[in-house]
Formats: sequence, structure tokens, C-alpha cells
Amino acid sequence: MPALAPTDITGEVVWIGYVPDRGAALTSASVQEAQLTFAGIPGEAHGGETRPSCVRVRSQYPEGTEIRNVRQLSVVSAEELAEIAADCGLKQLNPALIGASLVIKGIADFTHLPPSSRLQFSDGSSIVVDMENRPCHLPAKPINADHPGAGEKFKLAARDKRGVTAWVEREGMIRLGDAVRLHVPDQRAWCP
Repeated sequence: MPALAPTDITGEVVWIGYVPDRGAALTSASVQEAQLTFAGIPGEAHGGETRPSCVRVRSQYPEGTEIRNVRQLSVVSAEELAEIAADCGLKQLNPALIGASLVIKGIADFTHLPPSSRLQFSDGSSIVVDMENRPCHLPAKPINADHPGAGEKFKLAARDKRGVTAWVEREGMIRLGDAVRLHVPDQRAWCP
């Protein structure tokens, strides 16, 4: 019996990017298409099949412990990104400034997709939602470079709207305009 239920909910890929050098800047480079590999998007600083643990899993491992990389991609919603921009006093916010990998339009309450949900693209490639991507202070600097004063507003504005982290489950090629279908775990909500 399948453990994931396909939904009738589809979105559209409206932006693709990758962070080439996280040490130099958080900013993503925008591309028209990207290869999805088991290590993420080639050239992505957050890529790789493993990674050193960070503050996200501090309660589980000492920082720097090698763990499975379930944070290969940062995926945000076009609609939530527009809300963040408005809350920062901007007409729009370039997803490159927040280190996004993908922007998807048309899936409501995107940041709160159930962990383990799949986003399957037109060619059959898919990514697995790990968890909500909590907002941090790192995008402030690149946002301020383009919009002085707006960067300090980002962390609060992005709360519950920062999107999700994800990892590649099936390889493939994604392109702007591709459809993406949501598949969710077929289980009830946790009720301890």
C-alpha cells in the first residue's frame, strides 16, 4: 500500500538558482534550468550527499558532525515571498538575495507542507521536503545592499513564510515553467 498520496495540488516553477560560494555571499545565481542530482544542484554550496551539522540540529549532534544532507535546497513560495517583501516595505524581493534554490507558485501554505512530502516535477524528478526553513539574519546583508534598511526586517517578516529545506530523491532536469505536483504522507497528524 502506498505511503504517499498524490494530490490534485500543482504549482509552477517560477525561479531557479544556486548559491555558488556561501563563504563569499549567500546570494543565489539565477538560471533557466538545473540538473537535480542526488547531491542537489551542481555547483550549489549547500549541495552534497552529506554535510557538517549546524545549528538546525544542535540538539542532536555537536556542530560539525558529518550527517546526511537533507538541506540541499531552499524552496520558497512565490506568494509567501511577496508577503515577506510587503512586510519589509518592498514591492518585490529577489529570491537570489535570500539564497533560494527554487521558487514555486500556486501551492498554498507552502512553508507548512508536511515533512516527507514530495514535490514531483514534469520529468518525474522529485524532491523531499525535510522541514520548515527557519528565517535567520544572513539574508539581511544582501537585502540591505539592494534595499537599504529592509534587511533588518527580513527575519521577522519571514517567520512562517521562509519556505522549506529539501533534498533530491529522484534525479532529473527542471526548467522554468515546469509543473510540480504535491504528494503528501498518507498518515494522520501526530497526536501524542
